[in-house]
Order: sequence, then structure tokens, then C-alpha cells
Amino acid sequence: MDDKLWFTLFLLAKKGAIKQPIKISSTKFCEELNVSQQTASRRLQELEKLGYITREIKRQGQLIKITRKGEDLLKELYYGLKAIFEEKPTIIRLEGEVFTGLGEGRFYLSLEPYKNQILEKLGFVPYPGTLNLKLRNKTDLEIRKMLKSFSGIKISGFKNNLRTYGDATCYPVVINNKISGAIIFAQRTHYGDDVLEVIAPVCLREVLNLNDGDVVFLTIDIRQFAKY
Repeated sequence: MDDKLWFTLFLLAKKGAIKQPIKISSTKFCEELNVSQQTASRRLQELEKLGYITREIKRQGQLIKITRKGEDLLKELYYGLKAIFEEKPTIIRLEGEVFTGLGEGRFYLSLEPYKNQILEKLGFVPYPGTLNLKLRNKTDLEIRKMLKSFSGIKISGFKNNLRTYGDATCYPVVINNKISGAIIFAQRTHYGDDVLEVIAPVCLREVLNLNDGDVVFLTIDIRQFAKY
């Protein structure tokens, strides 16, 4: 996103628009941004169009509220800055509860363009299917958001005669201190922020004897992402 829009969203957050709708005056807001009233109005329109804010026009001004999408964007920036300015841990740990997913991973991981990229960039051919984990507490949810602030390993989407397939980002992990694999964040997914999908060269359910409801631990060395 354009850095000017970043700053506009940041200013709205400072004024309290994450917690509740805030009333702003176009005249005063453009002075705070140090731009013309027309430019300030255009930025708000762009943020609304992108889904980062909602606006309600009133006679005395506008009611602005930052959406969940806008809040998530600001949190990604926060975790990125936090990693730069604070002493960060080199190893982080996540845990999640196994559940049966929708079965989409089996199809996507069987596609040659994805398989070839994962082999080239991660060093293994993925088992056709993901292990689905439900995060169980707020701390793990925050760690997941922090993880996404790192660039990770990009898996590019592609097109064929049937459709377009989206990008994905991978983060190498060790599962239950035994098997090397990766968390994969698909650009297009039906899952919410409380779910992780894990890939590995083997069927994790079989090798680790996992059933729905079992808890799995993921260990991540975040130093490795500096080179990607």
C-alpha cells in the first residue's frame, strides 16, 4: 500500500478509530496530514475502497472506523517494527489442536508448479495434504501475526487452461521436535486467523500417530527469514 495511505491509516488509529467510530472534520484532518482538503478526502476514499475503513458522512463531518482488515494491516507493520527495534527471540513456538480440514490441501499440493517450487525452495516434495491446526490461545494468535510480518519463502501462483492459482508463503518449522516441514499461508483460503496449515515430506498424521484433538508443537527459528 502507498506510504501516504499507511500514514493516514496510522493517524486515524492514533485518534482512536480502531476502538470505535470517530468523528473527524475534513478541514482539521487535512491540516494534521499537511495536505489539501481534496487530497485528504481522496485518501479516505481510497482507504474505504480498499476495505481498511468504513465511513459515514454526517452534516458536521465524517464518522470513520478502522475495519478488521485495516487493524490487521497496522498490526503487521507493528510486528515488523517491533522486530527491528526490540531484541527479538530467535526461536518461537506455537501449538495447535489437530482437526480435519476441508481437504483442499491434497489437491493444491499435488499440482506440479507448487510441488516443484516447494522442492526447490524448501528442499522436500510435500506430502499431498496439510495438517490443520487450530490455535488455542491469544498468545499463539499474536505469534502467528508476528510470523506473517516476516517475508518468509514465497511460492508463486500460476495459470493453466482451467484457472488461476494464487501465491503462498512458507515458514520452515520443526513439528513435535521430530519432523521438518513448513507452515504455509495460502493467499486464498477459507480458514480464519486461528488456523495453521502445515506441510511436510510425510503424512504427519500417520508418522506422528495424530488424531483430531491432539496437540502439536511447532518450533520456528526466525533468524532464517532474514535472507528471504
